[in-house]
Amino acid sequence: MTKVKQLIDSALAARNMAYAPYSNFKVGAAVLLENGEIYSGCNVENASYGLSICAERSAICRAIAAAGNRSIVTMVVAAHPLATPCGACRQFAVEFGTGIQIISVDAIDTSIQKTWTSGDLLPESFSL
Repeated sequence: MTKVKQLIDSALAARNMAYAPYSNFKVGAAVLLENGEIYSGCNVENASYGLSICAERSAICRAIAAAGNRSIVTMVVAAHPLATPCGACRQFAVEFGTGIQIISVDAIDTSIQKTWTSGDLLPESFSL
């Protein structure tokens, strides 16, 4: 099984765990680290919408909290319909590199995919 297939499967499994009672828009994400490890996350909504967390940030935080690893190579985002990371997630991802491959996949028909780099999705990103 290829790493991309493993990432897609991990993102789809995470999507099934999403807590989205307000939008009913479930999203799963998975990140592949340079060392080959995969970490996934899902969106978790809150009645106070600003406190919700997206799947992409959830997966990145999980990788850092579990492994202390910040060397993200690829991220898969699974949603239906196909969706790109929001602006906050784009900024969050480029913190760890502008060359991260980001693959959006339709959670119902995984043959529907689109790929960018984190830098493509957020040119002229904010940094200190």
